[in-house]
Parts: sequence; C-alpha cells; structure tokens
Amino acid sequence: MLRNDLSAVIGDFGLAVRFEPGKPPGDMHGQVGTRRYMAPEVLEGAINFQRDAFLRIDMYAMGLVLWELASRCKAADASSLRCPPADGQGLDQMCETIEECWDHDAEARLSAGCVEERIAQISRQTNGPTSDCLVSMVTSVTNVDLPSKESSI
Repeated sequence: MLRNDLSAVIGDFGLAVRFEPGKPPGDMHGQVGTRRYMAPEVLEGAINFQRDAFLRIDMYAMGLVLWELASRCKAADASSLRCPPADGQGLDQMCETIEECWDHDAEARLSAGCVEERIAQISRQTNGPTSDCLVSMVTSVTNVDLPSKESSI
C-alpha cells in the first residue's frame, strides 16, 4: 500500500489481532482479517504466536497476492486457485513460486527472501527490469523520491 506521498505502508493481508489495553498480548481478543487470505492453520485455529509462524502466515497471503497479479483475478472471487497457462517466459517459474508460497504445510512455504531471489532470477532470465530500475521508473513518472529501504514507518 502507498500513502499519498508514495511512501510504503506495510499491510497484513490475512490476520490481524486486536489487543485490548490491560490484557496480556498472548490472549486473542478478536481475530479479524479477510478469510480468503488467511492461511489454513489460522482458519483451523492451530497457530502459535511465534515470529516464524506469523512469517509463514504472511507468505501464504503473499502467494495469493502474487497469484492475483499473475492471473489478473481477485483471489476472493476465485472458487479454485490455478495458475494461468504458462504462455510467457518465466510464468511457469513464477507459478511454481506462487504455489510454494501457499503450500498447505506451513513449514514447506517459501521465505520472503527466497521469493525475492526467485523473482530476481526470473527477471534476469527474461531481461525484465530490476527493482532499482522499477524505483527509477516510479520516481521519474511521479517526481517523488521513494523512501530508502532502511527508513522505518
């Protein structure tokens, strides 16, 4: 998500937990989120509140977002998720990456770093733009400098 000034805002697609003042953070006071983006373990209520569990949950949702980009469809509207026919160079590799992001087994899901590496590799193989090139394009079109990777929100 982007603010009006084009600075990035991190969003959680699948799970948000509302915490109430005065109650310990380990207690779930109200789980909210878009069910379609919730990982199977969230829907089954079988998650532990450890950092790695949340990272795996986020990768499930990320896989759905990548699928939406590749298929040009909304995941919420799809009765089943199938990758589009691989009619472009690199699309088959991207679909494999997407499917490994939404693996039913949380332990088998790719990490964000692995997804970044795969996308960079696909981009190199298909002579696509690099992330630095994309930032330059956005900056030149909008005349707004994007915040550095190191800046915090």
